[in-house]
Amino acid sequence: MSLEELVARARRLVNPDRRALLGIAGAPGAGKTTLALALVEALGSEAVHVPMDGFHLADVELDRLGRRARKGAPDTFDADGYATLLGQLREPSSGTVYAPAFDREIEQPIAGSIPVTSSCRLVVSEGNYLLVDDPAWRAVRARFDEVWFHETDEVARRERLVGRHVRFGKTRDEAVAWVEAIDEPNARLIEATRSRADLTTAWEGPTRREDQVG
Repeated sequence: MSLEELVARARRLVNPDRRALLGIAGAPGAGKTTLALALVEALGSEAVHVPMDGFHLADVELDRLGRRARKGAPDTFDADGYATLLGQLREPSSGTVYAPAFDREIEQPIAGSIPVTSSCRLVVSEGNYLLVDDPAWRAVRARFDEVWFHETDEVARRERLVGRHVRFGKTRDEAVAWVEAIDEPNARLIEATRSRADLTTAWEGPTRREDQVG
């Protein structure tokens, strides 16, 4: 489907009585954020991007739990908190609700970063695990009107991931090792959730800066 067709489908989700929520799932490096931002840009002020990555657990908590070496795995996110925020966003509100973002420069979530105003009619939220079939993530899936599964060429996806890790401080060897040890097992888990999506997309946006690194 073209971007124009995807925008039209997203717009049809809008409900005058409450906000609509659209999820975009897919493996690490698949281009989920690029698609989400393109949709929000096309839809204008009626839409806002609220990424799942804002619900990464902070490194201090990952250290306490002994999970920092697996950062990015399903149990390194606050899935319950994410589901709670999505539920709040579905309800009409006369004020602004603030969502967290994720700062890749410091690799940490930042609370209160994304304002969702009362005029916003569609929330677009992308993340790896929106379709995972376990209790915490099923609660996430239940909040969305639709979830799309976004895919891309696997070779390009892995190279994009390596480039992203290099851009944010790893050597190329460290980046390749991380992708193979952490990102790719997660990608296989995510691929197994494809059948639970309402739509599979493969739209490719413009080349991003991180795709050119490494």
